[in-house]
Amino acid sequence: MKVAFRVDTSLQIGTGHIMRCLTLAQVLKDNGADVGFICRKHEGNLIDKIRSSGFIVHELEVFKETKVDTRLAHSHWLGATQQQDADDCIDILKAENPDWLIVDHYALDEKWHKILKPFVKKIMVIDDLADKNIDCDVLLNQNLGSKKEDYKNKVPNDCRLLLDCEYALLRPEFGKLRSQALEKRKNTKRIKNILVSMGGNDTKNFTYDILQNVGDGFNITVVLGVLSPHNKMVQNYAKDKNIKVIINASNMAELMLEADLAIGAGGSTSWERCCLGLPTLLFVTAENQRVVAENLEHSGVVIIAENLKDDLQMIVSNFDLWKSISEKSQAICDGFGVKRIKI
Repeated sequence: MKVAFRVDTSLQIGTGHIMRCLTLAQVLKDNGADVGFICRKHEGNLIDKIRSSGFIVHELEVFKETKVDTRLAHSHWLGATQQQDADDCIDILKAENPDWLIVDHYALDEKWHKILKPFVKKIMVIDDLADKNIDCDVLLNQNLGSKKEDYKNKVPNDCRLLLDCEYALLRPEFGKLRSQALEKRKNTKRIKNILVSMGGNDTKNFTYDILQNVGDGFNITVVLGVLSPHNKMVQNYAKDKNIKVIINASNMAELMLEADLAIGAGGSTSWERCCLGLPTLLFVTAENQRVVAENLEHSGVVIIAENLKDDLQMIVSNFDLWKSISEKSQAICDGFGVKRIKI
């Protein structure tokens, strides 16, 4: 089986789309598939990371001046019109002749899918928003609360829907450490270790603001992406403090296992924290994260941070609340969702 992924990352898009596609790509490769990627060379791309993970990447150029569509909320993420992007992909797909095209991009909808359909056997779309029409054979929305009704009249009648957190695309290390993490949560008596992780590209420097509002008395680990623009500022602030800064961590599951509390962004990492039963003070760093964040809070899985000092004090001083959040989060995601995806 041959599989092509069409996915981008940039300083604006963030890294979550690429990371979850890499997780699925690795499982497909382990099962014998021939897997490649098609990515546009936006500023802040992770093309080198994809290649270092063992996959071929076909690069699409970024033009200084280009037209973009405006009808989708995230059209500007593409750096081209959907027609232009489709045209850029056609020659690649003709040469590669993939069985499956897997698309993870908020700026692509049924217009793009219909253009590419003649050049592939099947299309799978990874989505979070249910905000557009999609023409595909399989649709995956891994988010808590996603349901069939969200896609009524937005996908073909015969489209297979893979919905909710049982299909969350987590790397295997999270499932492997789950039982150890849940046992650790049972024996935790107080919050000592805090993990701060505001996504792969913390362009707004939330991390710096958070560190200034977390008091003494904790062991703090900060994780930053290699392309985050404020890394030096955070590293300088952490000097001579009980703060460890890790750039481009490759052991997130272990860091979450060690932590007693996370202060973090929304997005795909929410399911990683749930898998390991790690309570979270959650920051909504992009409006497209809000619905999922509110679903998580409504389910008692996170506290959406409004006043970090007060929220932190609340959970530190009320350990029954910490235990409740940990126990409820464990039930959300078991870490084996990627193995449930059959194409």
